[in-house]
Amino acid sequence: MDLSGKSAIVTGAGQGLGRAYALALAAAGASVVVNDVDAEAAERVAAETGGKAVAAPGAVGPAETAEMLVETAMTAFGRLDGLVTNAGVLRDRILWKMSDEDFDTVVDVHLRGTFTCVRAAVRRMRAQGEGGRIIAVGSPAGQRGNVGQTNYAAAKAAIVGMVRTWAMECARDRIAVNAVIPVAATAMTRTIPAFEPYARAWEEEGRPLPAWLRAGAGFGAPEDVGALPVFLMSDAAAAVTGQAIGLGGDRLALWTHPQETVAACRDGGWAADDIAALWPSVFGPRAETVGVPAVEAPEEP
Repeated sequence: MDLSGKSAIVTGAGQGLGRAYALALAAAGASVVVNDVDAEAAERVAAETGGKAVAAPGAVGPAETAEMLVETAMTAFGRLDGLVTNAGVLRDRILWKMSDEDFDTVVDVHLRGTFTCVRAAVRRMRAQGEGGRIIAVGSPAGQRGNVGQTNYAAAKAAIVGMVRTWAMECARDRIAVNAVIPVAATAMTRTIPAFEPYARAWEEEGRPLPAWLRAGAGFGAPEDVGALPVFLMSDAAAAVTGQAIGLGGDRLALWTHPQETVAACRDGGWAADDIAALWPSVFGPRAETVGVPAVEAPEEP
């Protein structure tokens, strides 16, 4: 993919997945605004691109930060073609131990930060009149839930909900809006018990992630996910919008949107006893699972 002449903002790009997105976009020829709350990390990643990026430190959430990022892109590159909203924090606590501050901090960075940055970027893209690409980063926790992550799962689920709405609102202006659902060995995936031992071994010991995990669970390194924003920024993805697309390791996936899986109608409506009578045979067998599925190593031959 050749993204020469295009520019993009990547929030939370000082490490992990954000860094991988920024470097992949720059390698494809795009000019990148590297944002991170850690100014030194942002400068370091910008330098890694070999002159194709500028650093723009700041904590996302406030509208002022979003406006600053857009203005940085316009000043440095003269235009804005894409935005990847990756910035995030964790404050994991079980429900009854989660404080108001724990909840508000995560929601402010993930959810408000996505909203304010996308709003500022879309306003600029509409003014340019040449379309654009919004790539909002979700999470398997937002799709399926995860113990100890009330705040994070709620914010990530809401982000995908906003993506569906924005895809409709921005269609006339040729601005495609999609969600990326990445799975990679990062500090955040250490919170998922199924992935924690493999992520820790990869990060601390340099142990390669096993092939069965890369394919079966789609769990790989951050660099494995960098191709997806590049594709979504390219001309090949001009018609792709409103989607939640997963990538991790060797596995590329398209997530379904919520939809009815089974329904029943009853003349005159439903009493509680009617629901109880029908549930075991019609609805119970189709009940959905929750949580990220456990992964198990294949048995040795």
